[in-house]
Amino acid sequence: MDIKILIVDDSSTDMLLIKSILDGYNLVSACDGVEAMALLETDPDIDLMILDLNMPRMNGFEVLEAMKANSDFQKIAVLILTNYDELENEILGLELGAVDYIRKPLNLESLKRRIQIHVKLKSASRSLEEINTILDQTVQERTKELLLTRSITIKALMNLLETRDLESSNHTHRTQWIIKLMCEHLRKKEPYKTLLTDDYIKEIFETAPLHDIGKVGIADSILLKPSKLTQEEFEIMKQHVDFGVNALRVEIQDRLLPSFVRTAMECISGHHEKFDGTGYPKGLKGNEIPLPGRLMAIADVYDALISKRVYKEAFSHEIALEYLKENRGRHFDPDLVDAFMEIKNDVRIIVAKFDQTH
Repeated sequence: MDIKILIVDDSSTDMLLIKSILDGYNLVSACDGVEAMALLETDPDIDLMILDLNMPRMNGFEVLEAMKANSDFQKIAVLILTNYDELENEILGLELGAVDYIRKPLNLESLKRRIQIHVKLKSASRSLEEINTILDQTVQERTKELLLTRSITIKALMNLLETRDLESSNHTHRTQWIIKLMCEHLRKKEPYKTLLTDDYIKEIFETAPLHDIGKVGIADSILLKPSKLTQEEFEIMKQHVDFGVNALRVEIQDRLLPSFVRTAMECISGHHEKFDGTGYPKGLKGNEIPLPGRLMAIADVYDALISKRVYKEAFSHEIALEYLKENRGRHFDPDLVDAFMEIKNDVRIIVAKFDQTH
């Protein structure tokens, strides 16, 4: 799949360096924001932009503002170039719609890897959009072949996430099966009896692994930091929710959106919301948070607690249960916490099955 990349930089040296690293890609270039906007207006095939922030005539921030105001440009993934001492510029650039940043002076190997990741993500997103179009056209005659394609697409996105060594496959399997256990238990109760159909449970189960896909857009220095994040770093980390949702967003009406894509987006957008309204990114409260997000919040936090991470040792199953109970009605949906407690022994079996030691 041919990805077209626009490089926007007034430094001829940096331009040559970037082009040398991206040899083999379909490249176009501009020396400032004015020239870049002119290219965007005439070339609808640009997928990815590498954008310097400090340029004459029209700087990178002005380019981002102009792109934000034009819906035709909002699907272009923008990576901004900043200097090492420009943390505020990085944050502002991300707030204006950039998906990642690259610091100057350029580290060529790091630049090459980051571009490869975003090219893969863009290719996967384009593939997913094409698949969604096919599903929309054949909504009355879904075939086994299309369902297989759906599974392959989800697996491809998960493989992309694992290239960053963000989550183990065990984490993926544990959270999937914990959520499935919760759904099957909840469907015995009101008001979930009619809501949690076999098809809906399957959709939640299959799309749950995508909840952190947006982390591919977070810098390694923040994502893999072995100590507590600063407030500025945490604000950047929070962007992974929007990155994930945007990776699945397609240009069709919501009512025509394939249900598994909608379920995936709800899982991604809702898993950091809190039942009392203090979560992010939207501060949703109670049942405003979609059910997949409320389920994912419990499974993800539980698994994070019992797992060893670079910044913490693993907690016991019992300590994790106490944390869920202490945050019942605050962080977590109280009904879902109660359901979790009712199947806690089954959860422990799932944990043991996927080689988590306590």
